[in-house]
Amino acid sequence: MKTGVVWESIFAEHQMGSFHPESPQRILAIKEVLDQTDVGKKSIKIPARPATKEEIAWVHHETYINKIEETKGKTVVMDPDTTACAKTWEAALMAVGGTLEAVKSVMDGKVDNAFVFPRPPGHHAERAQAMGFCFFNNVAIAAEYAIHKYSLKKVAIVDFDVHHGNGTQNAFYDRKDVLYYSTHRWPFYPGSGNRDEHGQGGGSGYTVNEPLADETDDEIFRDRYENVVMPVLREFCPELLLISAGYDAHELDPLGGLRVSTETFNWVTEKFVEVAKECCEGRLVMVLEGGYSIDALKACAEGALRVLEG
Repeated sequence: MKTGVVWESIFAEHQMGSFHPESPQRILAIKEVLDQTDVGKKSIKIPARPATKEEIAWVHHETYINKIEETKGKTVVMDPDTTACAKTWEAALMAVGGTLEAVKSVMDGKVDNAFVFPRPPGHHAERAQAMGFCFFNNVAIAAEYAIHKYSLKKVAIVDFDVHHGNGTQNAFYDRKDVLYYSTHRWPFYPGSGNRDEHGQGGGSGYTVNEPLADETDDEIFRDRYENVVMPVLREFCPELLLISAGYDAHELDPLGGLRVSTETFNWVTEKFVEVAKECCEGRLVMVLEGGYSIDALKACAEGALRVLEG
């Protein structure tokens, strides 16, 4: 299969402090995979572009977008974990735009699937609030892009980051055209994601949370995906499958507290490929979220690319 990849040097210019775990080293490690492995060299580069304010406004409030724009050339603390630097605005626009270009390439048939490696990440970003290292919600905006540009009626987002994607959940909590399914450690940051959070109104049942206990291992993780997540995905049968791929549930991660191996992350990617082939002609876009062990991040990125390329 043809696999597209989005990686831009601007992603490494967003910095939140010398000792911050969400560091440029994360994305530079991914570049090593792309440059130095056979699987990385086979991938097709998808050039990113800056997202427009209009595209970002599908998910975020206009005054909030302007607030982030005003950080250009400055250092601005957004919350205790999240700081904008001189280049954050530019990096964030390219992170969103690169994700949209990956969706476009998949939907137009230029590639079969894609993996986007953006910084800053996105799934904690709320409509009018930066938090949890996130400024704009890359995956949520990508879902809206697919709906607006390609008139899709059903988009699924699966989020396996160790932290619950509160921003993504809230973006679609009352809608049935976007299924949001999250597996995450709970109780844990950001405090949301209990099983009783399942959507409201017309969206009731289209948000699904699968909390995982501390120290969850491969056996439990695989059981949840094989017997719970995948059946729900197949029943919904999306026209496009988006994955918030956070690798901080990895056993080597310094922040996560779970014990999921690289092999199991490869396995779950294989399951996503299977469902995408069954439901939506293979249309699958993975988007990096967390993951703070450099070794684990490199191994998981390489493994995912090998699976995507078949």
